[in-house]
Amino acid sequence: MDRCLRLSKNLFRRTWTISQLQPSKYITKTANLHSPHAPPHSPTTSSKMDLETFEQLPLTLDPQTKAISSAHLSPDLARELQTLNQLHRTLLTVDGPHGVPPPPIPVNPKRSANISKLRETGNTHYRKAAYADAIRMYSLGIDMALGRPAWEPAGLVREELSALYANRAQAHMAGQNWPEGAVDAQCSVELKKVQNSKAWWRRGKCLIEMGRLEEAREWLAEAVEFEGSEGDLVELLGEVEKRLVRQ
Repeated sequence: MDRCLRLSKNLFRRTWTISQLQPSKYITKTANLHSPHAPPHSPTTSSKMDLETFEQLPLTLDPQTKAISSAHLSPDLARELQTLNQLHRTLLTVDGPHGVPPPPIPVNPKRSANISKLRETGNTHYRKAAYADAIRMYSLGIDMALGRPAWEPAGLVREELSALYANRAQAHMAGQNWPEGAVDAQCSVELKKVQNSKAWWRRGKCLIEMGRLEEAREWLAEAVEFEGSEGDLVELLGEVEKRLVRQ
């Protein structure tokens, strides 16, 4: 589960000592082991090895919510505290014995059903040309999929998000919101590169509409490499090449 591995890396990359009275410490700088300030018994097997040192920061623990906060937030620290606090809140909702997270399979069926319902509702709004409502439903579905606990299968999350981003891209395109559509289509492709020709095509179309023909040609050429000679992709690539010749 790459999401869990990434989470673990982020959480344990730095060591925190939390106190309500004393400032905590976390890793911010590095010092060469061969420095005269290095500990006397530090390993010196490699000249490139370094020892991480600590800088004091005022981390506090809320006695009620148990959330960790800091009065001096850098962007990196803010992201890591948000991840840590979100994990803590998620663990509090675990139904298993002793608060132990369940195995990754089976997943929570209620969340899966709600995500599917939001996507279908968005599709209904899209068919009625209510594009703003469709975008809102897809966005809610994306937020719900992103809110899955970290121990649930990453593959399931990627599949859900890929479909939702692709659908939201189409809704943006219907409203001629080409930049937003291009970004969503690219997100969909990054989550699922193969058997996702619609998302490939949608970003290519958005790039064309924005006049970014060279970028569109590169994107569609890559799409053909992943999707093969898919008719719509080949046709759109040919259209781009003709327009570039006329320039």
